[in-house]
Amino acid sequence: MNTLQKALIALSVGSLMSISAQAAVNYAGQPYVGIKAGKFLVDTDDLDDPTAYGIYAGYNFDPNFGAEVEYVGSSDTDIETGTSAIKAEYDLKTYGAYGTYRYQFPNTGLYAKGKLGFAKAEINVSASTSGYSDSDSDSDSGVAGGIGLGYNVNPNMSIEAEYDYVAEDTTLLTVGAHYKF
Repeated sequence: MNTLQKALIALSVGSLMSISAQAAVNYAGQPYVGIKAGKFLVDTDDLDDPTAYGIYAGYNFDPNFGAEVEYVGSSDTDIETGTSAIKAEYDLKTYGAYGTYRYQFPNTGLYAKGKLGFAKAEINVSASTSGYSDSDSDSDSGVAGGIGLGYNVNPNMSIEAEYDYVAEDTTLLTVGAHYKF
Protein backbone atom coordinates (compact mmCIF):
# COMPACT_ATOMS: atom_id res chain seq x y z
CA MET A 1 0.00 0.00 0.00
CA ASN A 2 1.47 3.31 -0.96
CA THR A 3 1.42 6.50 1.07
CA LEU A 4 -1.49 8.05 -0.89
CA GLN A 5 -3.72 5.03 -0.25
CA LYS A 6 -2.86 5.05 3.47
CA ALA A 7 -3.65 8.76 3.67
CA LEU A 8 -7.02 8.28 1.93
CA ILE A 9 -7.97 5.42 4.27
CA ALA A 10 -6.98 7.45 7.35
CA LEU A 11 -8.97 10.44 6.08
CA SER A 12 -12.04 8.27 5.36
CA VAL A 13 -11.97 6.62 8.77
CA GLY A 14 -11.49 9.97 10.51
CA SER A 15 -14.42 11.47 8.60
CA LEU A 16 -16.73 8.58 9.48
CA MET A 17 -15.80 8.75 13.16
CA SER A 18 -16.58 12.47 13.33
CA ILE A 19 -20.10 12.19 11.90
CA SER A 20 -21.78 11.79 15.31
CA ALA A 21 -19.72 14.63 16.76
CA GLN A 22 -20.80 16.88 13.89
CA ALA A 23 -24.42 15.83 14.35
CA ALA A 24 -24.20 16.78 18.03
CA VAL A 25 -23.82 20.46 17.13
CA ASN A 26 -26.88 22.28 18.46
CA TYR A 27 -27.17 25.77 17.04
CA ALA A 28 -28.75 28.46 19.20
CA GLY A 29 -31.39 30.70 17.66
CA GLN A 30 -32.60 27.90 15.41
CA PRO A 31 -36.24 27.31 14.35
CA TYR A 32 -37.51 23.83 13.45
CA VAL A 33 -40.65 22.08 12.14
CA GLY A 34 -41.57 18.42 12.43
CA ILE A 35 -44.07 15.61 12.16
CA LYS A 36 -44.92 12.84 14.62
CA ALA A 37 -47.02 9.69 14.83
CA GLY A 38 -47.89 7.28 17.62
CA LYS A 39 -50.70 6.35 20.00
CA PHE A 40 -52.95 8.14 22.45
CA LEU A 41 -53.01 6.03 25.61
CA VAL A 42 -56.51 6.46 27.08
CA ASP A 43 -56.85 5.22 30.66
CA THR A 44 -60.40 3.91 30.28
CA ASP A 45 -61.42 0.28 29.78
CA ASP A 46 -64.27 1.15 27.38
CA LEU A 47 -62.11 2.93 24.79
CA ASP A 48 -59.45 1.60 22.43
CA ASP A 49 -56.24 3.63 22.05
CA PRO A 50 -56.42 5.64 18.81
CA THR A 51 -53.56 6.25 16.39
CA ALA A 52 -52.09 9.75 16.78
CA TYR A 53 -50.52 12.00 14.15
CA GLY A 54 -49.34 15.56 14.45
CA ILE A 55 -47.18 18.50 13.52
CA TYR A 56 -44.99 20.70 15.68
CA ALA A 57 -42.74 23.73 15.44
CA GLY A 58 -40.21 25.20 17.81
CA TYR A 59 -37.34 27.55 18.37
CA ASN A 60 -34.10 26.88 20.28
CA PHE A 61 -33.04 30.07 22.08
CA ASP A 62 -29.71 28.51 23.08
CA PRO A 63 -28.32 24.95 23.09
CA ASN A 64 -30.51 23.98 26.07
CA PHE A 65 -33.68 26.08 26.22
CA GLY A 66 -36.44 26.56 23.65
CA ALA A 67 -40.17 26.80 22.99
CA GLU A 68 -42.48 24.50 21.05
CA VAL A 69 -46.10 24.38 19.84
CA GLU A 70 -47.87 21.29 18.57
CA TYR A 71 -51.12 19.88 17.24
CA VAL A 72 -51.85 16.16 17.53
CA GLY A 73 -55.04 14.52 16.25
CA SER A 74 -56.30 10.96 16.10
CA SER A 75 -58.05 8.64 13.74
CA ASP A 76 -61.71 7.83 14.39
CA THR A 77 -61.76 4.90 16.81
CA ASP A 78 -64.67 2.57 17.46
CA ILE A 79 -66.27 2.36 20.89
CA GLU A 80 -67.37 -1.09 22.03
CA THR A 81 -71.15 -0.78 22.62
CA GLY A 82 -72.02 -4.44 23.24
CA THR A 83 -74.46 -4.52 20.33
CA SER A 84 -74.07 -4.34 16.58
CA ALA A 85 -77.17 -2.12 16.26
CA ILE A 86 -75.34 0.89 17.71
CA LYS A 87 -72.20 2.22 16.06
CA ALA A 88 -70.14 4.63 18.18
CA GLU A 89 -66.75 6.22 17.61
CA TYR A 90 -64.57 8.98 18.99
CA ASP A 91 -61.53 11.06 18.11
CA LEU A 92 -59.07 13.16 20.11
CA LYS A 93 -57.27 16.42 19.36
CA THR A 94 -54.65 18.23 21.45
CA TYR A 95 -53.09 21.67 21.11
CA GLY A 96 -50.08 22.56 23.23
CA ALA A 97 -47.49 25.26 23.93
CA TYR A 98 -44.38 24.28 25.88
CA GLY A 99 -41.05 25.45 27.16
CA THR A 100 -38.35 22.87 26.35
CA TYR A 101 -35.03 21.84 27.85
CA ARG A 102 -32.47 19.65 26.05
CA TYR A 103 -29.45 17.94 27.54
CA GLN A 104 -26.91 17.00 24.88
CA PHE A 105 -24.93 13.89 25.82
CA PRO A 106 -21.21 14.65 25.32
CA ASN A 107 -19.53 13.54 22.07
CA THR A 108 -22.70 11.99 20.62
CA GLY A 109 -25.72 13.06 18.64
CA LEU A 110 -27.99 11.79 21.46
CA TYR A 111 -29.99 14.18 23.66
CA ALA A 112 -32.67 14.03 26.36
CA LYS A 113 -35.62 16.42 26.15
CA GLY A 114 -38.12 17.65 28.69
CA LYS A 115 -41.07 19.95 28.07
CA LEU A 116 -43.57 21.70 30.29
CA GLY A 117 -46.46 23.98 29.35
CA PHE A 118 -50.18 24.06 28.71
CA ALA A 119 -52.37 21.90 26.50
CA LYS A 120 -56.00 21.69 25.46
CA ALA A 121 -57.44 18.23 24.79
CA GLU A 122 -60.73 17.76 22.91
CA ILE A 123 -62.78 14.60 22.49
CA ASN A 124 -65.59 14.23 19.95
CA VAL A 125 -67.99 11.28 20.28
CA SER A 126 -70.64 10.22 17.80
CA ALA A 127 -73.15 7.38 17.92
CA SER A 128 -75.70 6.16 15.43
CA THR A 129 -78.35 3.51 15.09
CA SER A 130 -80.95 2.95 12.40
CA GLY A 131 -82.35 6.40 11.58
CA TYR A 132 -80.91 8.19 14.62
CA SER A 133 -77.54 9.77 15.31
CA ASP A 134 -76.07 11.99 18.00
CA SER A 135 -72.73 13.55 18.79
CA ASP A 136 -71.11 15.31 21.71
CA SER A 137 -67.78 16.89 22.52
CA ASP A 138 -65.81 17.88 25.60
CA SER A 139 -62.51 19.61 26.27
CA ASP A 140 -60.01 19.93 29.08
CA SER A 141 -57.17 22.44 29.46
CA GLY A 142 -54.30 22.44 31.90
CA VAL A 143 -50.66 21.85 32.63
CA ALA A 144 -49.03 19.31 30.33
CA GLY A 145 -45.53 18.02 29.79
CA GLY A 146 -43.37 15.26 28.52
CA ILE A 147 -40.00 13.58 28.33
CA GLY A 148 -38.17 12.24 25.33
CA LEU A 149 -34.99 11.01 23.77
CA GLY A 150 -33.65 12.31 20.47
CA TYR A 151 -30.79 11.88 18.04
CA ASN A 152 -29.26 14.53 15.78
CA VAL A 153 -28.88 12.67 12.48
CA ASN A 154 -27.03 15.68 11.08
CA PRO A 155 -26.92 19.40 11.99
CA ASN A 156 -30.32 20.00 10.31
CA MET A 157 -32.28 16.81 11.06
CA SER A 158 -33.27 15.06 14.30
CA ILE A 159 -35.50 12.16 15.30
CA GLU A 160 -37.28 11.95 18.67
CA ALA A 161 -39.35 9.57 20.77
CA GLU A 162 -41.60 11.19 23.41
CA TYR A 163 -43.96 10.29 26.21
CA ASP A 164 -46.36 13.16 27.03
CA TYR A 165 -48.97 13.77 29.72
CA VAL A 166 -51.73 15.66 27.88
CA ALA A 167 -54.81 15.64 30.13
CA GLU A 168 -56.47 13.62 32.85
CA ASP A 169 -56.64 9.95 31.74
CA THR A 170 -54.80 10.72 28.46
CA THR A 171 -51.12 10.33 27.63
CA LEU A 172 -49.38 10.25 24.28
CA LEU A 173 -46.52 8.11 22.97
CA THR A 174 -44.96 9.32 19.68
CA VAL A 175 -42.00 9.08 17.35
CA GLY A 176 -41.19 12.03 15.13
CA ALA A 177 -38.64 13.83 13.03
CA HIS A 178 -37.91 17.50 12.60
CA TYR A 179 -35.93 19.73 10.28
CA LYS A 180 -33.91 22.66 11.66
CA PHE A 181 -33.46 25.80 9.56
